[in-house]
Formats: sequence, structure tokens, C-alpha cells
Amino acid sequence: MNDRTAIVEGTSAVQRTAVPAVLAASVLLLSACSGDGDGSPKESPRASTPGKQGEPSASGKPDPDLPPAEGSAKVVKTLAADLKSPWGLAALPDGDLLVSSRDEATITRIDAESGKKTEIGEVPGVAPGGEGGLMGLALSPAFASDQYVYAYFTTASDNRIVRLQYDEKKPAGQQLGAPDTVLRGIPKGSNHNGGRIAFGPDKMLYAGTGETGDTGLSQDRKSLGGKILRMTPEGDPAPGNPEADSVVYSWGHRNVQGLAFDKEQRLWAAEFGQNTWDELNQIGPGKNYGWPDVEGKSDDESEFVNPVEQWSTDEASPSGIAWAKGSIWMAGLRGERLWRIPLDGTKALAKPQAFLEGEYGRLRTVLPAGGNRLYVVTSETDGRGSPEGGDDKVLVVEVE
Repeated sequence: MNDRTAIVEGTSAVQRTAVPAVLAASVLLLSACSGDGDGSPKESPRASTPGKQGEPSASGKPDPDLPPAEGSAKVVKTLAADLKSPWGLAALPDGDLLVSSRDEATITRIDAESGKKTEIGEVPGVAPGGEGGLMGLALSPAFASDQYVYAYFTTASDNRIVRLQYDEKKPAGQQLGAPDTVLRGIPKGSNHNGGRIAFGPDKMLYAGTGETGDTGLSQDRKSLGGKILRMTPEGDPAPGNPEADSVVYSWGHRNVQGLAFDKEQRLWAAEFGQNTWDELNQIGPGKNYGWPDVEGKSDDESEFVNPVEQWSTDEASPSGIAWAKGSIWMAGLRGERLWRIPLDGTKALAKPQAFLEGEYGRLRTVLPAGGNRLYVVTSETDGRGSPEGGDDKVLVVEVE
């Protein structure tokens, strides 16, 4: 059952107004069989379409106050293919990539020039299932000296973040050290496990979590579910957090799977909605982003922070995001497209623009590749796509 449509198919009353209690209760009851908001497997064959303008406004029509975007995005290379359930992606200092397999709990190195794949090891303790497994990856800010790879994954009892030393001198498949737990106790579920991690310009570790379908966790500031977390590399509450003894940085989130920093060091996050609106948010410490009271833009801006942009769930279902060339670039799962959101500071500069629609299927992760290029990871082999020959892939995309 898909949580996008399971509640009240065709109903629009949830469009950024308070969610009625009966709906909230229904969401909770149905969460065990619902998806992560990325929609059901696609029903139509892939087809090449040009970039088009998005429809983020509450009326369902492009914001008339914003001009059309004039960017571009084209795939210039398939760097690697035949990946199994790829999820997290991190760039090594020499430019090679590390990619995690959600379902196989392995980390593979991809040569940035040839695309050669080398499995460096399996992460112990991972319990794949539903939307859980081995997800986000990040490199230590001191990787040159400590060689730590950070990973977010699901165990039999929780979601947690660990770090593992990467020793290239050991034989392939045996290059990962034993996991050192950084943070444990993040709620787990069959869905809404979050999973994205990233080190910020402040060298603190940020993590996006989900509320596991238990919507009350999002507003419970003592819970790690439905939050963005901020911690030291050792897992302690980071200096300057809203509460000195807590890693919670922001709350009121449903399922955060995209984190990125812009050139001014501001944090952005992509978030799955329920049935109506997916969101791109600019994140501030101690801010409440509304779930489950609201979905999308709210009339009560005194209590909740409105998204910078929002999309209908069939157009987006966002996972990874990246900042490049003055825009946030957002991967769409159910939407099967790469969104460009041009920015002027913390506001949209032009209408969102979609690229690659239906050409490569579901898109999971976006990572800057230097200059005007991005790495984009497809997500067809995760049980919800329709894999074709060569899936899944790491694409090199040239953007402007």
C-alpha cells in the first residue's frame, strides 16, 4: 500500500492547512504498510523529455511572480553501471567515489576515470528491510589523517551512525575496520528512516531522520525521529545547538533524505510529504517545519517555517540534493526527474525546472562533481523501480 494515496485519494483539504486528527490517526494506523513517500513503481516506460517549469505554488500553477528558469542539464557520461540498490555517495580526496548498497550492506569504490568498481567491504550489523539498510555516507573532515568513513544504517533495533576506518592497503573486500558507534537510538521502522548524513562547513555532522510513520515523534523534541540532527564527529551535541545537551537541530520533519550546504554555508533539506506536498526547506537551528500539523506551506508562519518550494508528490518524492551553479539540484524518486531550484539567497530566483524526466527512472542521490558537473545516482533496483539493462547507474551530468 502506498502512503501517498492510502488516506483519501483525490482529497485536497490537507494542502497546507492543519491536518485533521482523524487523518493523523489514519496515517499512523496505515504507516506499517505505507511507502516512504517516493511512490509506487512507475507504470510507464522511460521517455526523453526536455526540461520544463515546475508547479510548486499552492494553487498548483507556477508562481506568476517568478520568471522562467533558463538552466540546462544533460548526461555526458555513465560512470558506472550494474549497481545494486545504491543509496549513499561520497567523494574521496583523489576524486574516486564510495557508494553504499542499501540492501547488500556493502561499500564499493568507483574509479572516477574508468568507472571500475571495487568492493572495499561490508558493514556489519546492518539489517536491511523495507526502506532500511545501509544508507548515507560521509567522509570525516580529517579523512587525510583519520581515514574515517561515516555511515548511517538500520540495525535490528534502531537506526544509527557509525564510523569505520578505510585501509586501502588491505585486500579488496577487507578494507573497512570495525564500526565505532557515533550515535545510536534513532527510531527505525519499515519506512521513513531518513538516512542522509553530511559534514557541514563547521565540521559538525548533520543527519536527516524520519518519524517511522509515528507522526508524533516529529514534534517530540526528546525523540531523534523526524529531525535534523547536528553533532560533533564523536556524536556529542554540537556547540551552538538549540539545547546544549541534545543533538536535535530542527524538528517537525516527516522524512528527510536530502542535505546540502550552499556557498554561504546555509543548510538546505529535501523532505517527503504525505499525499500532497513535498518540500525544499532552508534549515535554521531550533526551527519547527510543521509535520504532522501541516504539509507544505502554512498560514501560521509564526509557529512553522514554510518551505522555499513545494511540489506535488507525483512530481518529486525527493531524496538527495546538492548545491551547484547558484541552484539546488534535487533528485526525484517517484517523479523520476532532476529538479533545479535557482536561488537568490534563501528565496527562489526563478521557477523550478525539471530535467531527465523519465529517461533514467528513479533518481536517489546527487553529489557535486566539480565545476559544472554533478553525479546523479539512479534507484531502480530498490524494489520499487523497473530495472532495465545496466541499472543502477552513476551518471555524470553537466549543468548550467
